[in-house]
Amino acid sequence: MHYPEIRYSKNKSLSISAFKDMDTLAIEDYKLPIELMMENAGLQLARFVSGYATKNSKINIGIGNGNNGGGGLVAARKLAAWDYQVHLDLFTSITKDLPAKQFDRAQRFGVNTTAVEYPDIWIDAYLGFSQRLPLKNALLSTLERVNRSSALKISLDIPTGFSGDRNSTYFKADKVLTLAAPKSILFDLPFNIEIFIADLGLPKEVYEKFGVDILPFDEGGIIKLKY
Repeated sequence: MHYPEIRYSKNKSLSISAFKDMDTLAIEDYKLPIELMMENAGLQLARFVSGYATKNSKINIGIGNGNNGGGGLVAARKLAAWDYQVHLDLFTSITKDLPAKQFDRAQRFGVNTTAVEYPDIWIDAYLGFSQRLPLKNALLSTLERVNRSSALKISLDIPTGFSGDRNSTYFKADKVLTLAAPKSILFDLPFNIEIFIADLGLPKEVYEKFGVDILPFDEGGIIKLKY
């Protein structure tokens, strides 16, 4: 797939803390509800994945009990509606309100709730930018299993388990689709990992307030980061 490209440096990107503040500002001052941004994130992820999948591809989506998992569930629903073979890899129960709603919707669209052993594509929506480390042993075991897979690996936002230490156990993505703006931690990933940025529909004033260059999103809503 070809996407517009932008060159960006680490010193102009956002810390995780700053991005949380940016997210909060969008919610509180611009009345963009979390569910709307979750829908936007999931739609962008589904579009991105569809560029690498065929109708015969088996797709695993790793889901956690948070907003990143909710975004993954939106993507699962969209992909199922587009007639892709979608399976969920649930490492925990889905109990929080918004992810639970998205889980119900995904099942109604025919998403399979059991992962396949040998997927063609494995998507990381286990944990998002608010993940807390160290990870629990069950999730560490899941990541080790994922990393042994030959599947194309795609992370939604920050790869699960990544703290900046390349020697730790984390989801070793081939591609990362981060949300709204570049995060500085992504520049610590191995250089062979491709990083893309998805438009969440934030107003330019939010970018300006946090000193982030306005990103040249077109109607496709995804750009590739060059660094």
